[in-house]
Amino acid sequence: MSTPRWRVERARGSAAHVLGQPLPDGRSMRIVSITAPAVVLGSTQALDVVDASRAATAGVDVVKRRGGGGAVFVGPGELVWADVFVRASDSLWSADVSVAFHWLGAEWTAALADLGVDAEWHDGALCTTTWSRLVCFSGMGPGEVSVDGRKVVGICQRRTRAGSLFMCAALLRWDPAALVDLLALTEQDRVRATAELTPVAQGLDVTEDALVAAFQSRLEAS
Repeated sequence: MSTPRWRVERARGSAAHVLGQPLPDGRSMRIVSITAPAVVLGSTQALDVVDASRAATAGVDVVKRRGGGGAVFVGPGELVWADVFVRASDSLWSADVSVAFHWLGAEWTAALADLGVDAEWHDGALCTTTWSRLVCFSGMGPGEVSVDGRKVVGICQRRTRAGSLFMCAALLRWDPAALVDLLALTEQDRVRATAELTPVAQGLDVTEDALVAAFQSRLEAS
């Protein structure tokens, strides 16, 4: 049986527009270019974890994705957003929800190695912290990628009977205050959260185009 080919797409628009797109049919990688800043919440998070007044004043949208995890701040130059879909019949798909991330973490790690970045993907259980239920990059889940112990690629999954959509966020810069300032926290907790979140992640010292090209190359070879 021949290996399915990857379809590569580009999407451009607001986070709400992109998250409203239908699932692909077959192996697909969609690179997303966000045109406006947004806080993207996990499926189990309530909208009120964000201070609506602060977000409105800052001109930041608040939207929810159909995938788990905490909040992510997205916007131009902030990260590489890549949606990866595989069918339930694909050899890359796994019935084990945790193991399902492993192959993708390995691909991100290999892509970063191609760019001279020494990274590793997490093959253990979910690691939580004080802020991980609130902020995505505060915890470390299966398949997610770190450099020198700092998270650089976050991945969440939306599973349907058709297959799995993996929403990947590879950091180009890490400024936790940009997100923390929009959350419904006391001023004291904002100061504490910013200080404690600063060392848990980092931006990658690569260009967006180079990272996309390296990741696409690795996927197409899988």
